[in-house]
Amino acid sequence: MATERTQDGDGASGLTTARDSLSVTDNRTGESFELPITDGTVKAMDFRQMKTGEDDFGLMTYDPAFTNTAHCRSEICFIDGDKGVLEYRGYPIEQLCEQSTHLEVAYLLVHGELPTEDALAYWEHMVTHHTYVHESIKKSMEAFRYNAHPMAMLLSTVGALSTFYPAAKDLENETERYMAITRLVAKMPTLAAFAYRHSVGLPYVYPDNDLSYPGNFLSMLYKMAEFKYEPDPRLEKALEVLWILHADHEQNCSTAAVRAVGSSQVDPYSAVAAGVAALFGPLHGGANEAVLRMLERIGTVENIPGFLNAVKDRKEKLMGFGHRVYKNYDPRARIIKKHVDEVLEVMGIDNPKLAIAVELEKRALDDDYFSERKLYPNVDFYSGLIYEAMNIPPDMFTVMFAIPRTAGWVSQWHEMLEDPETKIARPRQIYTGERQLEYVPIAQRK
Repeated sequence: MATERTQDGDGASGLTTARDSLSVTDNRTGESFELPITDGTVKAMDFRQMKTGEDDFGLMTYDPAFTNTAHCRSEICFIDGDKGVLEYRGYPIEQLCEQSTHLEVAYLLVHGELPTEDALAYWEHMVTHHTYVHESIKKSMEAFRYNAHPMAMLLSTVGALSTFYPAAKDLENETERYMAITRLVAKMPTLAAFAYRHSVGLPYVYPDNDLSYPGNFLSMLYKMAEFKYEPDPRLEKALEVLWILHADHEQNCSTAAVRAVGSSQVDPYSAVAAGVAALFGPLHGGANEAVLRMLERIGTVENIPGFLNAVKDRKEKLMGFGHRVYKNYDPRARIIKKHVDEVLEVMGIDNPKLAIAVELEKRALDDDYFSERKLYPNVDFYSGLIYEAMNIPPDMFTVMFAIPRTAGWVSQWHEMLEDPETKIARPRQIYTGERQLEYVPIAQRK
């Protein structure tokens, strides 16, 4: 097998020309094939032409977990894992966290461009005026057990939204599509806050539309007997940054689930519920909670060397380090780290876990064992410390992830519907079971 790789005159990396191709010789038949390379990829269907005979189905590619398979084209999120770069619609994540708001970023993800002043005002107005949920949704949440997991309650109620907005099934109607996007972004914090209040036995707090998007959520989370909750602006900013950082992250498990389920042309509420379900899994949404448990096990800074040795001996796991995509420092982790001290100061907390985390990061980065394996802190390493400092319990961490990721999910869903290449997701398999067995009556089985 040989690869011919060329660039056009300006030598721009990542661009391809008609001369880009992959030459493949099928040693089973001796036939040679020329497969075009576009954007660094070859089409999997191009391998189907490679057959040993007329009865041969054709060659398939085998890629468990899609670790090297692109299932779509997207203009939403760019990641360069080797350089530690993350961009939304071409804008560096650092600039967005410094200068933007989560709702402005949500607009950017959905519409593909930063809003004008009037466009942002209208978007914020639309989101703000769709934060309430039907009373029947609230009653259904009240029916859950007192110890129901908040993420399970969120999953159920997001899916239930489809029963209140049947017109959302008309995917050809752009107005309905936009309204569904608006409702999901608007109502997710409300559902999340209701799930939290139910889990701790507190009465639900309705949205306060005079507050900012994160400020309103903090009010629904923390408000007690006071007439009006006034969120600390430093907590608002920290939450704003966390939500911007979690708004999208390319084709992760939950986003791929939204696209796969959405490809059947189901309503957007059901598609997003699929994303919530995927995020509920501990391998996707539970890493920051695992980091806190690890820091608790370490106990003191003095125990770090012994812990790292145990990691090298495969007796412990270093949680919050390493990433499927990033082979460099996760840019989101750098940004979150800047806000940990401020949140602890606001809450009046002296958390010994922070000192352990900072020293653990320093020692791990200075250790060739971890640097050679490209194990750097990821977004989960510090985010749990912030949520813990804000008195958000660990079983709410994944819910806190789902709120901002909704903007990414609906953007990816909308982009998928607009893509002319979209078909219903239907992966192939390699069958490894028995064939042509004879049925044995139950009395004769051994």
